[in-house]
Amino acid sequence: MRRRTFNQTVARGVGGVALMSTLPLACSMGSKEEKKLGIALVGLGSYSTYQLAPALQDTQHCYLAGIVTGTPAKEVSWAKKYNIPRKNIYNYQNFDSIADNKDIDVVYVVLPNSMHAEFSIRAARAGKHVICEKPMAINVQECDEIIKACRDAGVKLSMGYRLHSEPYTQQVKSYIEEGTFGQPLFVTAEAAYVSRGNPDQWRLDIKRSGGGALMNMGVYSIQSAIYGCGMNPVSVSAQEFSTRPEYFKETDETITAQFEFPNGTVGQIMTSHNASANRLYVSCSKGWMELQPANNYGPLRGKTSSGPISFPHESQQKLQMDDFSRHILEGAPNLAPGEMGKRDMIIVQAIYASIAAGGKKQKLDLGTMGLV
Repeated sequence: MRRRTFNQTVARGVGGVALMSTLPLACSMGSKEEKKLGIALVGLGSYSTYQLAPALQDTQHCYLAGIVTGTPAKEVSWAKKYNIPRKNIYNYQNFDSIADNKDIDVVYVVLPNSMHAEFSIRAARAGKHVICEKPMAINVQECDEIIKACRDAGVKLSMGYRLHSEPYTQQVKSYIEEGTFGQPLFVTAEAAYVSRGNPDQWRLDIKRSGGGALMNMGVYSIQSAIYGCGMNPVSVSAQEFSTRPEYFKETDETITAQFEFPNGTVGQIMTSHNASANRLYVSCSKGWMELQPANNYGPLRGKTSSGPISFPHESQQKLQMDDFSRHILEGAPNLAPGEMGKRDMIIVQAIYASIAAGGKKQKLDLGTMGLV
């Protein structure tokens, strides 16, 4: 009942006593604090340290409840910085006991690629919802195993695809869905940076990474090309280039690939660990749209043939984790389901197969798999 109606009713003396008797219960129910999900970060590298943990200080529907690390010094420093109780701190050996911890609802796997499947599956079997950082795994079989483990355990699964919660990306997807600029004719997506770091880093170790630039930045290019067209590709051809073989001894340095889409749209992607690129451009029958930068941590920038687009900047990681929490708590859409991660791995493997076959076209049978 609105306040005005309530006052009028009481003033008339009609049912005033009955209404007043229910008021304390109504006030109590209205003041009940909304549940926030506890998230445990598995792996405390740079992404957890500088992006995820800070974002979890501002999230509305979740919070940093626990950590999993193999470094005792990080246990101490993180516990002190974020006031994490000792019972919510785990290592890789005792991780499975997280099943008994009611403080933790979601496990976010932020480990080297080769460890994604193991810890996503262990988290699911412990009864925890799972966010798996990209790429989902190092092959399609592992993706299937993760999806099955989550399904069998009755827990939710999401990919760490932060851009699907980001407003510029959502605007591009909306333009495509609504046909604002007509039918997409050509899409180009680039995601690359120059690696000058430690040559012994895990990203350059094929056993731990499963691949090079394609498995890392290339996932952004694949994703951008798909939502910039609004559908999955039906074929791909690819080429690999190496200009620093002494540094990129085991992993791919630079890859280009060409997509064919079922509506006739043509796509071109580029990814590299030895070049700088960060752009999505979509040419349509009635105009165009562009994001540049398109895939970094922001702020992003966008423009179209009708003028610029602009949104206030918020942490992409904050938006992503809140969106997944709302999916769990309220049944909101899962913007990056596990099937999307599997689809991208199917495409990654097809690109590698094309390169191995001298650029021969590889057919893809994806249907609407992974699209949301």
